[in-house]
Amino acid sequence: MAKRLEIVAIERLPEIQPGDDLAGLIHAACEAEYPLTDGDVVVVSQKVVSKAENRLVKVDPDDPMSHKPLVLAEAKRVLRRRGDLLITETAHGYVCANAGIDRSNVAVDIAALLPEDCDRSARRLRDALNHRLGSHVAVIVADTFGRPWRRGVTDVALGCAGILPILDLRGTPDATGRVLHVTEVCIVDELASAAELVRGKSSGVAVAVVRGVDPAWFGSGSVVGDVVRSYEDDLFR
Repeated sequence: MAKRLEIVAIERLPEIQPGDDLAGLIHAACEAEYPLTDGDVVVVSQKVVSKAENRLVKVDPDDPMSHKPLVLAEAKRVLRRRGDLLITETAHGYVCANAGIDRSNVAVDIAALLPEDCDRSARRLRDALNHRLGSHVAVIVADTFGRPWRRGVTDVALGCAGILPILDLRGTPDATGRVLHVTEVCIVDELASAAELVRGKSSGVAVAVVRGVDPAWFGSGSVVGDVVRSYEDDLFR
């Protein structure tokens, strides 16, 4: 278990354009502010990944609902509808508002779609950063989600590479010696949420570095494969 974490916002990342070398720009920004080292976890906003991968669609800047047809196109199914709000399941398996389509932190005539494969995006960033660094860092692609039965939003992981998505504590003892039977900790969501505390929602800061992560948390896996609950295991869909 990590006893101390240091989380630093990287503020010098320039505005990302389609086709940009996102890993190169992240590396350069970190070199200028907080050079990466072995064992760091780089948490990257989904929005800049979508920009770099050109997951951007033109919409009517004068119509706040002009992105709604995109929501239906990106949704695998609509689970709930209340007025203009849709709770959808995406092709990735994420359950979220409006298929994750967002018009914040982009130009007024643009809507940003989720990356086609956030785990793949994380792997590409991880591989490119490690190639430049000659060291080993992990990457989490994070986005803001609401939560059932709780007010407020928090950041969660949409994709990851180089870190265990789930820390399985089943079969291990708790502080009193009782064996845990169901406890699985979503490490990548906790790190994504922690990183958001220094990135902020409206600051435009897209990257944070988490240092001090327990080495035992590093490994392989994916958000879609390991974190997203299957339909068969979901009591509410």
